[in-house]
Amino acid sequence: MIQITEKAKEKVHEILTQENKLQEGLRVQAMDGGCCGPKFGLSFAEQTTPDDKVIDCGAFKVYVDPESLPHLEGATVDYVDGLNGTGFRIEGPEAEKKSGCGCSH
Repeated sequence: MIQITEKAKEKVHEILTQENKLQEGLRVQAMDGGCCGPKFGLSFAEQTTPDDKVIDCGAFKVYVDPESLPHLEGATVDYVDGLNGTGFRIEGPEAEKKSGCGCSH
């Protein structure tokens, strides 16, 4: 399943607190990326659907829809803050695929 690093958990909780959205969770999803494979997205969600996989991270929950679940198997959500960029990153088998059309994740 999906792993959420401690740094990512801290940042999500910080954002939810700052925006006064402590009732919301983090939705992680895979979207069609064409020949490059799936693209991954993060958003805040107030509700879950009955089919969502729900991961309890203590201060918040993570929601993954059934269509995204196979693409996120073994993935890690991390938060990086460095010279090469700042933000959330999703790393894992599907996130690191390269395709023959010249694009990579």
